[in-house]
Amino acid sequence: MNTEKITIGYKGMNDANPLITQRFGADPYAMVYKDRVYIYMTADAFEYNTDGSVKENTYSKIHRINIISTEDMVNFTDHGSVNAASHTGIAKWAKNSWAPAAAWKEIDGKDQFFLYFADGGGGIGVLQADSPTGPFRDPLGKGLITKKTPNCADVLWLFDPAVLMDDDGSAYLYFGGGVPEGKATAPGTARVVALGADMISIIGEPQTIEVPYLFEDSGIHKAGGKYYYTYCTNWQVDATGTQQYGFHNGEIACLVSDAPMGPFVYQETILKNPISSFGLESNNHHCVFKFHNQWYIAYHTRILEKAMGVEKGYRCTHIDTFEMQDNGMIGEIKQTLNGRKQIRYVDAYQQNLAVNFAVMAGVDTIEDKGDAYDNDTMVLTNIDNGDFIKIAGVDFAEESPTMFAVMLRCVKDGMTDSAIQVRIDCCEGELLAKLVVNNLKECVFDKRETQLLTTVQGIHDLYLIFEGEDYEIKSWWFEK
Repeated sequence: MNTEKITIGYKGMNDANPLITQRFGADPYAMVYKDRVYIYMTADAFEYNTDGSVKENTYSKIHRINIISTEDMVNFTDHGSVNAASHTGIAKWAKNSWAPAAAWKEIDGKDQFFLYFADGGGGIGVLQADSPTGPFRDPLGKGLITKKTPNCADVLWLFDPAVLMDDDGSAYLYFGGGVPEGKATAPGTARVVALGADMISIIGEPQTIEVPYLFEDSGIHKAGGKYYYTYCTNWQVDATGTQQYGFHNGEIACLVSDAPMGPFVYQETILKNPISSFGLESNNHHCVFKFHNQWYIAYHTRILEKAMGVEKGYRCTHIDTFEMQDNGMIGEIKQTLNGRKQIRYVDAYQQNLAVNFAVMAGVDTIEDKGDAYDNDTMVLTNIDNGDFIKIAGVDFAEESPTMFAVMLRCVKDGMTDSAIQVRIDCCEGELLAKLVVNNLKECVFDKRETQLLTTVQGIHDLYLIFEGEDYEIKSWWFEK
């Protein structure tokens, strides 16, 4: 295969942002669990006009939450999506699932996972699971926060939850948004409430957070004993507001307090609207988190749809780094395509999921329901000639492997001969191996292996370049 036949992807080969390109993901929220970061996102997906053209994103048909995770901050594992709302979903009482937030807590000796979501702007629900990726269940059968919740009837938009797990084991839920007429400078629609020990109840009455020029997007993190409430400013910031606070429309601003429920005071603006870096304006939604002593901010942009030739409001997730300053300030965080440094390498000799990668082109992922030994993972599918995945930073150690192996299956019987090229450092890089793919059984994963054509040691980016079609891949690894 010559390089002209390589499929063109939707992000730069060395770009870490957006995190994934096989699907959209908006309103990102991060949860750190067992040395891994899980990212939960609103599952933006194309809506279509009757003529088949893509229509403007109405958000009204979103009832799924996408989940990905990483241990190295560059390669992300696709965990598929949670059908959170609608008559076909887990919370059948809810119509939509927007802006998820996640937290975990040990309850009765067992780790439990809680996924909070907005039912449009009308309330906040919570799902519960025994693992970060589900399966989730609806423990309440109704909303956790509704218009009937005390001090919530006047909140225009009961949405955009954020969760703080404090050092003493207590938990707090932040939510709300919207701008009542004539109240752009002080909308009064942000709320905070203590969560019960079960994480699915509230303690007392939600309290109002006084937030200047609030629009939406509650965020919360703790650093140096201080509580940082971050949010998106509204679209009515006037010259007086800019002069007083320094922010403009649709930017992420920051308040600080000595207590989780306030009072909060304004401190600074930390993230400009994505239009400033990427040329397309959108609402600004974020999450701040810490992993391996590094601070990160997750946010969304519209650069994926732009790369697709569409500009209709469909969003994708980025992550960039920043440093908390000694004086407690954050400063303006730079938005980039390069993204983050890889903090650990991929072990070439362990069985690695094929849906864990840094860059891809052409392929897709799908939940595997047909495999008897493991029916809750995702597999690489929709493979076509010239498609590829890039796995960043694979560690071959000091002794070269001799074999390359994959677990794969055919989509339908009668597939033609195909192959997988195994290259390092770039799509045109040294060819380590070429695995011929044939005589596979439908729906049954089988191990196939081939000898390496040359030696390899140390750290390299790995490229799996596909020839042919009608096969799916679960995992890959090298053997000595």
